[in-house]
Amino acid sequence: MKARYQNRIELLQGTLDLLILQTLQWGAQHGYGIAQAIRAGSGEVLRVDAGSLYPALYRLERKKWIKSEWTVSDKNQKVKAYSLTAAGKKQLVEERSNWERLSAAMSGILYPAEKESEA
Repeated sequence: MKARYQNRIELLQGTLDLLILQTLQWGAQHGYGIAQAIRAGSGEVLRVDAGSLYPALYRLERKKWIKSEWTVSDKNQKVKAYSLTAAGKKQLVEERSNWERLSAAMSGILYPAEKESEA
């Protein structure tokens, strides 16, 4: 079982929220579609399983950052489609800003020579 997770990149807490909000910025999507968009957009590196995705979706819905409605899929199946709310769009801007600050801080630690050469 350990080998299964050896090459898996664990998402930092809160990162999944950012990925979901970003994915929904492109339009309403059902859970499987969100997971597929994250996987495809990350070049197959990030895979979100249902055990992580659906609790995150419910949490974001409770925060009123996303909303859901039942609809019928292309395959004529009843699915719950999620979309971004106005509050969710505002939160996405904040989450992206936080991510950029975190990325810059990590780069400063991981690549200090590059930071010194910019000064």
